[in-house]
Amino acid sequence: MTKSNPLKRRYDSTRRQAQADETRRQMLTAAHKLFIERGYAGATIEAIAAAAGVAPETIYAVFKNKGRILVSLINFLSATRAEERVPLLERAGPQAVAREHNQRRQLKIFAQVVANNLEGNASISEIILVAAKTDHDIKKIMQQLIKQRRQHMAVAVQQIASNGPFRENMDEAYATDTVWTLTSPEVFLLLTRDLGWAKEKYAQWLAETLIRVLLP
Repeated sequence: MTKSNPLKRRYDSTRRQAQADETRRQMLTAAHKLFIERGYAGATIEAIAAAAGVAPETIYAVFKNKGRILVSLINFLSATRAEERVPLLERAGPQAVAREHNQRRQLKIFAQVVANNLEGNASISEIILVAAKTDHDIKKIMQQLIKQRRQHMAVAVQQIASNGPFRENMDEAYATDTVWTLTSPEVFLLLTRDLGWAKEKYAQWLAETLIRVLLP
């Protein structure tokens, strides 16, 4: 009887996973392009499949529906390839905020992390917002994403508060609401797309504004 080689099995499994990951990236890249060009309604599953060079059945097998593609894009566009499967708060940027003990430096790092994330996914957030007006399922997804983003902002505020006081009459709840508003995709798009600001200028503005608003 011929014994199977466990090293070969692991190699084949790793190779299959790498191929599956690359196919998923191709589908998300195609979906992102079509959502931007055609909007939510115009970017059909069939069109995404054709642009990605796969069958529509492959799209359905991986994502189930267009709503899940949008959610996947939010994560995909804000992550490096190495961090695609890493939860947001465990990625290098948020971890750098957590490790810093100087509040002003924390806010500068935080502002850069936000700018990097929004550069990729603010446009998708806008598409979700528009689609939610007519699609009940997308509306539920939007509400979940809004809740999740506020939870992430609350974590950042707690990390900053652990290193010193906020300004007078600024509690953590009010600070979280303030940070959540200033870091919204809508504000990012107003400044970068409508006013033509570079991402670096937005990050500098956000850091300076948060320092003035939050700290003594």
